[in-house]
Amino acid sequence: MNTPKIPQTSPIALTVESGKTYHWCSCGESKSQPLCDGSHKGTGFAPVPYTAQKDGPVYFCACKHSANGALCDGAHKSLPR
Repeated sequence: MNTPKIPQTSPIALTVESGKTYHWCSCGESKSQPLCDGSHKGTGFAPVPYTAQKDGPVYFCACKHSANGALCDGAHKSLPR
């Protein structure tokens, strides 16, 4: 698998805690989107760590095409529908 699955074409907002590290799912197979649940095993993908800088909402990429790593950069707007 070299192309990630696209679970949805809009970001997923999570409230994060400052200093805590979250592991973003990069393969799109996780059942606990946008975070990793280990479903990537055997896919060639790996979770991407994200450490929160402050408490509050963060918009994680759910289309798995963001050039901004775990965070949404609007790439979902240019995906084919």
